[in-house]
Amino acid sequence: MTGPARAMLDQFLRALGASGPGTSVELVRGGSLPSVFAVSDLAQASVAAAGAACARLVALDGGAAPGVVVDRDLASAWFGFSIRPEGWELVGPWDALAGDYAAADGWIKLHTNAPHHRAAAVAVLGVPGDRQSVAGAVATWDADELEDAVVGAGGAAAGLRSAAAWDAHPQGRAVSTEPLVHRDTSSPTSGGPRSLIRPDRPLGGLRVLDLTRVLAGPVATRVLAGWGAQVLRIDPPGWDEPGVVPEVTLGKRCARLDLTTPGGRDRFLELLRSADVLVHGYRADALDGLGLGADMRADARPGLVDVSLDAYGWTGPWVTRRGFDSLVQMSSGIAASAMTAAGADRPVPLPVQALDHATGYLLAACALTGLAQRRADGTGSRWRTSLARMARLLVDAGTDAAGGGPGIDPAPPRTDGPLERTAWGDARRIPPPVQVDGAPLHWSLPAGHLGASPATWLPD
Repeated sequence: MTGPARAMLDQFLRALGASGPGTSVELVRGGSLPSVFAVSDLAQASVAAAGAACARLVALDGGAAPGVVVDRDLASAWFGFSIRPEGWELVGPWDALAGDYAAADGWIKLHTNAPHHRAAAVAVLGVPGDRQSVAGAVATWDADELEDAVVGAGGAAAGLRSAAAWDAHPQGRAVSTEPLVHRDTSSPTSGGPRSLIRPDRPLGGLRVLDLTRVLAGPVATRVLAGWGAQVLRIDPPGWDEPGVVPEVTLGKRCARLDLTTPGGRDRFLELLRSADVLVHGYRADALDGLGLGADMRADARPGLVDVSLDAYGWTGPWVTRRGFDSLVQMSSGIAASAMTAAGADRPVPLPVQALDHATGYLLAACALTGLAQRRADGTGSRWRTSLARMARLLVDAGTDAAGGGPGIDPAPPRTDGPLERTAWGDARRIPPPVQVDGAPLHWSLPAGHLGASPATWLPD
């Protein structure tokens, strides 16, 4: 079925400021990932939004807008893992303590992949860092109280809430009133004459500064790299996310800067002054705290397309709360609704990190639309969305008690594609999920380690 996907695509296009796709968008029929939620529809629609935004950018120089085709099965598969190692294995994405625990009055998820988040959870619980000890301690807490304690200690956690409870929660109410995308015009560009867009590489010659981590932001910048942008990812010293780095660093150069130091901040501003797009996923107040707020960024780079996300939305009491896809699923009623539908005795997550991936493709569409706007009228722009708002869209699409079909194969093999010589060994990618006529997604750099490159732009 593509009806829900088409309706979701229309929502994405309206959020981007487009009343229609501006080009022909074909949604190829296929299977569905096994879920009571319309996960494959969300995958196809969000990928299509990025494709439509790319097509509109290509058409700005007077040519016909290229057609867009989105394969439903491939879109679903890219919401999982696109990389297929040959002779080596991916690291598991989860820390040993991460997961769902039974509390005294319900369920709570602890997100402990980052060492400081793990340390916060263990410190609050006051037990050794093994799963059995953690489970025993969690069982003595009320879920909401433990959630607040872990978050207050600098960790990441979410109690299981029903959809009705989230609707009644102050943060759920705040998110429900937010637009899918917040859009603002910023400073006019001070750049020179604009070169023509290369239809085959629409983002060729453009620079994207990437301040994102797991997972939505890196998905967005991977898409931008696939259409020709030079993407430079910046991470702090010591940061790693081994479970997803081979998946999301495709097409990028990765460097390290400590933005809390004067030298790191100054170097970042130097990079920003010649960037076209900035994508960041810090909490809402984090860059302001570093003296890098929205006005500072717009002044440093007139005409900047500034694209950002957070976990729980841009208004409400949780506006600065740290969070991840799996936590938002717990908070927003997704895990509880799927648990009820399945008759399960514990939370049931989506089959993939769908909120992250869908938000990533929407962020890429925001960047592409912002670049088109700048090309048309010379102004920069600011775009913001959140995982919680994406969850709202998915929940509002309704559920199917049948749980979808039998499920597509989430890992279709590809043996005829080009060999990708990653930093870990040879690999192949499954075919791209979207085809924009004349502008195929392809990446000139293989996936590599974080921090492997200097914090500099390559010459144009």
